[in-house]
Amino acid sequence: MDTLELLAHPVRLRIVHAMRGGRELTTAQLCARIPDSSKAMIYRHVDLLAANGILEVADERRVRGAVERRYRLRLDRVVVDAEAAAALSADDHRRVFATSMAVLVAEFNAYLDRDNAEPAADLVGYRQHAVWLNRDELEKMIIELRRVILPLLANEPTPDRAQYLLSPVFFPIEQASAAETE
Repeated sequence: MDTLELLAHPVRLRIVHAMRGGRELTTAQLCARIPDSSKAMIYRHVDLLAANGILEVADERRVRGAVERRYRLRLDRVVVDAEAAAALSADDHRRVFATSMAVLVAEFNAYLDRDNAEPAADLVGYRQHAVWLNRDELEKMIIELRRVILPLLANEPTPDRAQYLLSPVFFPIEQASAAETE
């Protein structure tokens, strides 16, 4: 199974999100982090991610006669390269986008279901902006966003940090017409 196929599933993508930041988690901890999915489903997807090299066993220990494994994310394995992305069909893009949106909705609902959820205090944002950009302006904006975001991906969990889900989405909603640009 290729990386894109592995990540294009809502539960597996949520597991990957949970593991970010150098975390080492057990399957039981992942079940607590993703309470709206069954334990059997979490265990099945952790096994699949581990079997395909997305997760690796960081540590094992005996707990009440069973082996408890702590997993960590292999960052080098969760990359979908430009070539693979370019090879996607329109239906593939629809499926991957729908998965991303399903994960976004599930994570947002899980946040709101917490007893201590305070969207205003947590600076929750979900704004959308329609901007007019030519190809050069779009590329510059993407480069600038990457410059800001990429260093933050290396942040590890600390007591004063909360994990935020950031989901930039870019697609043209209208094509430039020759008459409008003259």
